Amino acid sequence: MNASDSIAELDTIIARARAAQRRYEAEGRQARYDRAAQAVAWAIMEPARNRELAELAVRTTGLGNVADKITKNHRKTLGLMRDIKGVTTFGVIKDDVDTGITEIARPVGVIGAIVPSTNPAATPANNIINALKCGNAIVVAPSPKGVASCERLLEFIHAEFAKIGEEPDLVQMIPAPGSKEKTQRLMETCDKVIATGSQNNVHRAQTCGTPAVAVGAGNVTVIVDETADLADAAEKIRASKTFDNATSCSSENAVVVVDAVYDAFVAAMAQAGGALVDDEQTIVSRLWPDGHLNREVIAQDAPDMIKALGLEGQVPEGTEYIAVPTSGIGPSHPLSGEKLSRVLALYRASDFDAAVATTRDIQLHQGAGHSVGLHSSDQDRVMQLATSIPTSRVIVNQAHTFATGGAFTNGMPFSLSMGCGAWGGNAIDENLHWKHFMQTTKIVREIPPREPSLDDIFADYWQEAGA
Repeated sequence: MNASDSIAELDTIIARARAAQRRYEAEGRQARYDRAAQAVAWAIMEPARNRELAELAVRTTGLGNVADKITKNHRKTLGLMRDIKGVTTFGVIKDDVDTGITEIARPVGVIGAIVPSTNPAATPANNIINALKCGNAIVVAPSPKGVASCERLLEFIHAEFAKIGEEPDLVQMIPAPGSKEKTQRLMETCDKVIATGSQNNVHRAQTCGTPAVAVGAGNVTVIVDETADLADAAEKIRASKTFDNATSCSSENAVVVVDAVYDAFVAAMAQAGGALVDDEQTIVSRLWPDGHLNREVIAQDAPDMIKALGLEGQVPEGTEYIAVPTSGIGPSHPLSGEKLSRVLALYRASDFDAAVATTRDIQLHQGAGHSVGLHSSDQDRVMQLATSIPTSRVIVNQAHTFATGGAFTNGMPFSLSMGCGAWGGNAIDENLHWKHFMQTTKIVREIPPREPSLDDIFADYWQEAGA
């Protein structure tokens, strides 16, 4: 099939999605939207299908591990379904007598979802559920390595749709093989783009001419101060850093430890499976052998990562990740950036203020707006960090990967896509969730006048500055 035929095929898919969406909206009701979302959730959460999707994802992308992908597919979807349960996304959602304004939920239309290979089933499912909950159709553009997982997920979804009589054209994908041209066409002809993944995709989404919600780069930095529970911090960092082999944008990439507890934390880290490898030059040369991340290291199980870095026999048996002491930050110091692997940069700071300064420098180099973490028992320091760093989230005393995208033990919405605000070049600074898949129509009625006097507005100002 030549390029023009491929684009024509995609145009047909988008046209079918648009027609299905119009019927979905015209014949819509809250119960239907909720049932369609449930069907998608069960399509990925049913245990046998979840396992099949997880195994397929690891086999075809070479990223992550099966057990953690099963957990991610299940918990991220379950959490999302908890978040949207009982939420009104059809008809009147607000009727304010005082303002005279009635808000009516309206779908966006056809969503174009650009999704990464790191979560080739969980992220599409998340987007599809949100889209259907709000009355939309959706066309997914998977990464090349994620095509097989996306195809299988859609087969499961359509099988569930058949059980409830829902239209399969509501959920489609760019046909294989994918291409930049097809993705660009989708972005230009859909009604809203949701982009998660590479910064190249994010840039293209935000410049395609279609309204877009995109997310920024992750490069999580976590501070451990002298008031922290070191054993607890070390265990949470281990659990977070190693989950799904560090494929998450919320995986720790750097830990900054206050000098007073540096040695004690290194000891706690060793107890929790983290090996100190004080050989920055060698690790950098093996992690970036040709200026690009080594594919034999990124998102691999610990034994494979250790072998690829030439560390066999040099780290303790049972090592789950390595920590490399460094002090450099910036383009000429690659350890200060995202590593997508079980490799952690370890910084030492003289005190908490110095740790904040180091964290800020790292975030300004890469990851601004995403999230940082703090292990501390000093609540004043939480506020200091939150007002000093260009970040949308400060995760306190938690395993960062599990907390940032929503957890059953915090109030963040469940999501696999984190907005990074203006710091990260994004329109949103919150977790992507159902509100971003909906728009509203406002009915505006006349109300009694509420015009203030000049004195109501300026009395205090005149008192201070004069009239």
